[in-house]
Amino acid sequence: MGNPQTLLPNGSIVILKEGEKKLVIYGRKQILAVDEPQMFDYLACPYPEGYISPEFSYVFNHEDIQTVVFTGYQDEEEDEFQTVLANAGES
Repeated sequence: MGNPQTLLPNGSIVILKEGEKKLVIYGRKQILAVDEPQMFDYLACPYPEGYISPEFSYVFNHEDIQTVVFTGYQDEEEDEFQTVLANAGES
């Protein structure tokens, strides 16, 4: 699945372990503050429907991915942002 230190770009489509529904990633390094704030690698919504409401938004980590169906767009700007994301994980 590639380098686990590098997160998938926005627009990537994945299937989670024990999942059947495709999800499209639209956010990375998301903090969910319910009881204790917890950071997740990804924020996604159902594919092909897209964002419906907060109830149909999912947070998960890279190791929860079973299959990468499609990898989103990557360019120099994405490469630079990967550095920012990697440094965010160290704090």
